[in-house]
Amino acid sequence: MQQYIGFTMQTIGEIFIAFTVLKVHQRVLKEHRIDNSVLKIIKLEQLIGIFGIIFIVLGYVVTITAE
Repeated sequence: MQQYIGFTMQTIGEIFIAFTVLKVHQRVLKEHRIDNSVLKIIKLEQLIGIFGIIFIVLGYVVTITAE
Protein backbone atom coordinates (compact mmCIF):
# COMPACT_ATOMS: atom_id res chain seq x y z
CA MET A 1 0.00 0.00 0.00
CA GLN A 2 2.81 2.44 0.85
CA GLN A 3 4.36 1.92 -2.57
CA TYR A 4 1.12 3.07 -4.18
CA ILE A 5 1.09 6.21 -2.03
CA GLY A 6 4.70 6.98 -2.91
CA PHE A 7 4.17 6.29 -6.60
CA THR A 8 1.02 8.42 -6.61
CA MET A 9 2.82 11.33 -4.94
CA GLN A 10 5.71 11.05 -7.41
CA THR A 11 3.37 11.02 -10.39
CA ILE A 12 1.43 14.02 -9.13
CA GLY A 13 4.70 15.89 -8.57
CA GLU A 14 5.87 15.13 -12.11
CA ILE A 15 2.58 16.35 -13.52
CA PHE A 16 2.80 19.56 -11.48
CA ILE A 17 6.31 20.24 -12.80
CA ALA A 18 5.26 19.54 -16.39
CA PHE A 19 2.19 21.75 -16.01
CA THR A 20 4.29 24.58 -14.59
CA VAL A 21 6.73 24.43 -17.51
CA LEU A 22 3.85 24.50 -19.98
CA LYS A 23 2.32 27.53 -18.25
CA VAL A 24 5.64 29.40 -18.46
CA HIS A 25 5.84 28.65 -22.17
CA GLN A 26 2.27 29.83 -22.61
CA ARG A 27 3.08 33.13 -20.93
CA VAL A 28 6.18 33.66 -23.09
CA LEU A 29 4.14 32.94 -26.21
CA LYS A 30 1.51 35.45 -25.12
CA GLU A 31 4.01 38.27 -24.53
CA HIS A 32 5.74 37.89 -27.95
CA ARG A 33 9.02 39.40 -26.75
CA ILE A 34 11.08 36.71 -28.46
CA ASP A 35 11.82 36.18 -32.15
CA ASN A 36 9.77 33.81 -34.30
CA SER A 37 12.28 30.93 -34.31
CA VAL A 38 12.20 30.74 -30.51
CA LEU A 39 8.41 30.93 -30.51
CA LYS A 40 8.26 27.94 -32.88
CA ILE A 41 10.53 25.92 -30.60
CA ILE A 42 8.42 26.82 -27.57
CA LYS A 43 5.25 25.67 -29.36
CA LEU A 44 6.94 22.35 -30.16
CA GLU A 45 8.08 21.99 -26.54
CA GLN A 46 4.52 22.61 -25.38
CA LEU A 47 3.24 19.82 -27.60
CA ILE A 48 5.95 17.45 -26.38
CA GLY A 49 5.15 18.45 -22.78
CA ILE A 50 1.48 17.62 -23.27
CA PHE A 51 2.41 14.20 -24.63
CA GLY A 52 4.75 13.77 -21.66
CA ILE A 53 1.91 14.42 -19.23
CA ILE A 54 -0.27 11.92 -21.10
CA PHE A 55 2.48 9.28 -20.88
CA ILE A 56 2.96 9.94 -17.15
CA VAL A 57 -0.76 9.44 -16.53
CA LEU A 58 -0.94 6.35 -18.74
CA GLY A 59 2.13 4.86 -17.05
CA TYR A 60 0.53 5.48 -13.68
CA VAL A 61 -2.72 3.79 -14.74
CA VAL A 62 -0.89 0.80 -16.22
CA THR A 63 1.28 0.36 -13.11
CA ILE A 64 -1.62 0.61 -10.67
CA THR A 65 -3.91 -1.71 -12.62
CA ALA A 66 -1.17 -4.29 -13.30
CA GLU A 67 -0.72 -5.18 -9.63
